[in-house]
Amino acid sequence: MSELWTILIDGSTRTVLVGAALLGALTGGLGTFAVLRRQSLLGDVLAHAALPGIVAAFLLSGERALPVLVAGALASGLLWSAVLQVLARHTRLGADGATTLVLSVSFALGLALLTAAQSRGDAAAAGLQTFLFGQAAALLPGDVVLLASVALALTAGVALAWPALALVAFDPGYARSVGVPVRALEAALTAALAVAVVLGLQLVGVVLITALVVAPAIAARPWVARLAPLVLVAAATGAAAGATGALVSAVDRDAATGPVVVVAVTLAAIVSVVLAVARSRRRVRAGAARSATVRGSA
Repeated sequence: MSELWTILIDGSTRTVLVGAALLGALTGGLGTFAVLRRQSLLGDVLAHAALPGIVAAFLLSGERALPVLVAGALASGLLWSAVLQVLARHTRLGADGATTLVLSVSFALGLALLTAAQSRGDAAAAGLQTFLFGQAAALLPGDVVLLASVALALTAGVALAWPALALVAFDPGYARSVGVPVRALEAALTAALAVAVVLGLQLVGVVLITALVVAPAIAARPWVARLAPLVLVAAATGAAAGATGALVSAVDRDAATGPVVVVAVTLAAIVSVVLAVARSRRRVRAGAARSATVRGSA
């Protein structure tokens, strides 16, 4: 207990703990809308598409300042997201083909730019590779303040547009028929998710961030039917996974925070699905038993 208390009072541990919990809550809540809209790979696309923006921002600015890199990542993620929408709607590729093409091409471009940046011999360029898998130890109190501010702003925006977002999430056809600006709201949700994903790249990395977008909603979906509780449970699941990963990596210094967070949230999703399947089978057997009893008594 004393060892755990020593870990918790450490300033860097608290920073990573709060940052990971905030990121998990933000991506879990916003990712619920992507899952309901059957766009589970959107977080993956945004994360991989952010890499060329990060490297391009570094090459243009010559410095590894986080605000500059975040701006480049966000611009690149939104640009490639727009390309994805155009390809899906105006070509024969379809949503799956367009998603696969954009994900692979954008990530390949990012890796090519990363190789070019590192070949210049600039020592700062070596740190860009941490965005592939994340480096929670580099998280600063200012980064957590930024994450908290963004989370508060996005939460307020979702709350203000809640009735329209609920329609778009469950029945976009009906929402369009009653005059709801479906495309504008979908674009706003994509932009909000892009912001959350970009802010999480330093902690979890390009390769793993999509798990924090999808897994919390998968864990919550079997147990909650209404949208508001679903978003809250998914956000709580993401926050718990983030805090768990931060604590485990603080106790075991050889365990990287990002991968542990992803393992925790993935286990939560797997356990939830397994329990839901078991519950469904019990209900089916109970229903069959009741039917047999009724037939026997008749």
